[in-house]
Amino acid sequence: MPLADVVIVDTTLREGEQFIHADFSSEAKLEIARALCDFGVRYLEVTSPAASRRSREDAEAIATAGLPGTVAAHVRCHPDDAAIALDTGVGALHMVMATSPILRAASHGKAISEVVRMAADVAEFVRKRAPDVTLRFSSEDAFRCPLSDLMNVYLPLSELKLFDRFGIADTTGAATPDRVAEVVGLLHRLTATPIEFHGHNDIGCAVANAHAAVTNGATHINTSVLGLGERNGITPLEGMIAVMYAADRAGTMARFRLDALPALCRRVAELAEVGVPFNQVLVGETAFSHKAGIHTKAVYNDPRAYEALDPADFGLTREIAIGHRLTGWNAVRVRADALGLRLALNDLKEATTRVKQAADTRRLTLDDVDRILTEVAAETARRSA
Repeated sequence: MPLADVVIVDTTLREGEQFIHADFSSEAKLEIARALCDFGVRYLEVTSPAASRRSREDAEAIATAGLPGTVAAHVRCHPDDAAIALDTGVGALHMVMATSPILRAASHGKAISEVVRMAADVAEFVRKRAPDVTLRFSSEDAFRCPLSDLMNVYLPLSELKLFDRFGIADTTGAATPDRVAEVVGLLHRLTATPIEFHGHNDIGCAVANAHAAVTNGATHINTSVLGLGERNGITPLEGMIAVMYAADRAGTMARFRLDALPALCRRVAELAEVGVPFNQVLVGETAFSHKAGIHTKAVYNDPRAYEALDPADFGLTREIAIGHRLTGWNAVRVRADALGLRLALNDLKEATTRVKQAADTRRLTLDDVDRILTEVAAETARRSA
């Protein structure tokens, strides 16, 4: 599947709610849901309605809010959970059950054959009660599960033709892109069923793993705004959007309101009571900043020289730092031009030397740079008089 066509299943309202600092109010959840849809996301996942009374009420409020797209409830492989979720009016059920030896032993204690039976029983229950609902089964902790066990789950379930999609989760975030490519590729070839990938970021590979999943057959990718989730979170929405944009700028711009992304991230950060990390993909404070002289010269000539992403497409601007010891005369020239100062090359180089010398002893502001430029311009004018 082309990267720009992948379906984003945003789980800020489920995985994001599991972020240790998150405590979204019912109103905040609706606000986030609307903002995600306004951005262009068409698949939202919410916390299991069986988790609590308010979780059930929130799921129903979001499912019946008239939002474009599909609202899915994350549920255990249990008919009671499925029934409660269906009563809220969601359009999809995302069933999940542990498959790795360590997680099976620590959670439900079932054998692989019992996992298959339980998933099949709940799927049959759902199909009888709500035949048109979208149904996904996902194996939790799939990448620490022997391939033989995984296939002994997915192959018999695929033969039942009860599921619209299979999910595969890197629950501990320890998988690497090559492992994701291997497992997703095998599942894609053997089941011929759409595949959804859920990847945590414990070793920093969530975005790379999502890319590997798509290029090896995955059709759906789980994201959350800022990657909010358990521990270090999951594939961030903005990171996945950046990957899609880099592969197909026009296609990504046609699907999403990219200029709405920075405000969406800031608002979710505010609601989660955290800051946006300075180096967050696309939306961090330094995402489009340039400092070194060789960088700034090239960026002034053609921003594409050091930018894979155009900040203007995201409603952002680039920042080119001038007042530091690494600056170059091309950056100083641009600032001089902005001030209406027409300096010869020798004068620009003199101004640059003074900026560097001053920056070696203290942090400079733009006013400091302007003062140096004005002094050099005044000295040049006196010599010419």
